[in-house]
Amino acid sequence: MSEIELLVAEPIPPADGSGLEDGDAGDGKNRFWIRFKRNKVALAAAGFLMVLAVCSVLLAPFITGHDPNQATNFSDFFKPPSGDYWLGTDAVGRDILTRIVYGGRYALLAGLIACTVALGIGIPLGLLIGYFRGWVDRIIMRFVETLVAIPAVVLAIAIIAVVGPGLVKAMFAIGIVYSMVITRLTRAEVFAAREELYVDGARASGASNRRIMFRHILPNIAPALIVQTTLLFAQSVLAEAALSFLGLGANQDQVSWGLMLNNAKTNINRAIWPAIPPGLAIFVTVVAFNVLGDGLRDAFGREARGGRVGVGDVVRAPASGAGPSRDSIVSVRDLSVHFPRPGTSEDVAVVQGVNFDIAHGEVLALVGESGSGKSISALSLLGLVPDPGQASASSIMFDGEELVGKDFDELRSIRGKEIGLISQEPSAALNPAYTVGRQISEPLRHHLGLSKSAARQRTIELMTRVGIPNPEVRIDAYPHQFSGGMAQRVVIAMALACRPKLLIADEPTTALDVTVQGQVLDLLGELSEELGVSVLLITHDLGVVADLADRVAVMYAGQIVETGRLAEVFHEPNHPYTEGMIRAIPRNENRSSELATIPGVVPPPWQWPTGCHFAPRCDYADERCDQPIELQPAGHSLTRCVRAEELDLDGVANESVVLGIGGAAAFQNPGETSKATEEVPRYD
Repeated sequence: MSEIELLVAEPIPPADGSGLEDGDAGDGKNRFWIRFKRNKVALAAAGFLMVLAVCSVLLAPFITGHDPNQATNFSDFFKPPSGDYWLGTDAVGRDILTRIVYGGRYALLAGLIACTVALGIGIPLGLLIGYFRGWVDRIIMRFVETLVAIPAVVLAIAIIAVVGPGLVKAMFAIGIVYSMVITRLTRAEVFAAREELYVDGARASGASNRRIMFRHILPNIAPALIVQTTLLFAQSVLAEAALSFLGLGANQDQVSWGLMLNNAKTNINRAIWPAIPPGLAIFVTVVAFNVLGDGLRDAFGREARGGRVGVGDVVRAPASGAGPSRDSIVSVRDLSVHFPRPGTSEDVAVVQGVNFDIAHGEVLALVGESGSGKSISALSLLGLVPDPGQASASSIMFDGEELVGKDFDELRSIRGKEIGLISQEPSAALNPAYTVGRQISEPLRHHLGLSKSAARQRTIELMTRVGIPNPEVRIDAYPHQFSGGMAQRVVIAMALACRPKLLIADEPTTALDVTVQGQVLDLLGELSEELGVSVLLITHDLGVVADLADRVAVMYAGQIVETGRLAEVFHEPNHPYTEGMIRAIPRNENRSSELATIPGVVPPPWQWPTGCHFAPRCDYADERCDQPIELQPAGHSLTRCVRAEELDLDGVANESVVLGIGGAAAFQNPGETSKATEEVPRYD
């Protein structure tokens, strides 16, 4: 499992709040509001509903001096709008504006009653059957599905026939009907949430089922319930109007928009105007609640709409150290990524101050244990840091173009066209609903504007190039008809479709067997050499690194701890973590002792020390390691170790070891220099 799968997502400002738009800085409690305020339509809907609530509940007596149920002058029947009656009068001389304002009070009350009943019944019931499942779930769900199949108003009329008419009784009936919707939604969300690791952790800690349901699961499924509640509020307002129109809701001494429509219908042959204001009031209120629901969904979801897009933004951070190298295809400076710490409003940096360059035609391997921040660092180049993460960097230069500050839509023109991505899980990267040919041709048609026939021909060529047999037939096959190795070749073809300048290969051989791994690695090596594509290879497999890489950057706990040419780093490591990784490699030689290991695991980001992150697991640590350490020259590489010059660390000692970790082809003698390494001076 990669780092990205362990994180949840929304834009988090850097620790100092720099680089954000005005008003964007804040703790975790403000993130939702930051995203919601970017949706101007939803903000306008929320404003309208707030004005409606304040005017109808608090200010109604001050807005108009008329009585909503009595006419001030019985001769003022069907008066048109005027200075005395802004919206005119109805059939008995009552002021329509006054009745509209007071009618909003009953509309909101109706929605409040219905939603309270629906949530009060649906949430506990959905939690119960979703968590415990079994025969109780099967029995209750058959009953729920039967009720949901009946139209809500029809079912409410049946309940009212038993309990009698009246606004409160009608809305209780509507609430009971809507509780079935909440039950289904809650059950579905609990089904997914109960399989999460945090639930297993709560069980392991001895938490009771009741505590797990209400303290661990319910807060995590709350966003979906909040969005659904706004939609049910809109439906409740509409249902109340319908029932009152039929004479089953509000009484004549109450003010209801539905009742106003009923009265206007009776006299429609004399005047049509009294029906228009209540009809518009119902329409605008229902639309406002629906728009608000859409806005909440977007604010809670992975990507906000409108304005600057939360997912993908890379904000500018203060520069430190050397500037970017404009001769490289990629030059990254001061890259950091922040995420909220689970259960708190605190932000933690999962990537800290990463710098690296990739030359034209070069393969840079980003190596480290799972949880080191490799995938997140690479996804920052594409603007795909998962929500609620926020990436910041002083500079990300790609082919001479600055990417920092570009929004989601601007980066979309680069993704797939200039930068290709090979996922570590091809089965997850391919959509099972579409043929592989359609998925490979999509970037060709979107970015290059090829016709359908031209894109199909180019797709066949790509499939041939990546070694998929019989491409004329396989182009119309679906992902499930491909083996793991063939599916990975499809993903490679997709990544190469628009001839990108940079290829990001995220654990490209993780899910493949050894034979297929070798084939895929050979293919990537050939493509890099033939097409001149630069490659950022993300892996924890040093055998893969030995086969493909020109240079290597070793990453641990969010920091690059050593970087340099592959042969030099492997033969003469200057950081204890690099040495530990090399010593832990199985070798082609007889061994009488146990395989060497690095004690411990990568700690969570909030437990990283302020000094050397590797110090708690390092055999060479001393008091100097308690202070922050920057990358500094040591031997042939740059390293983040204050004792690099003092230590005599073990690397790859002989050719048999090189062959044991993948192959000798990638290893030059330390004195030799590759063309890609010679051409570009880099600050690593």
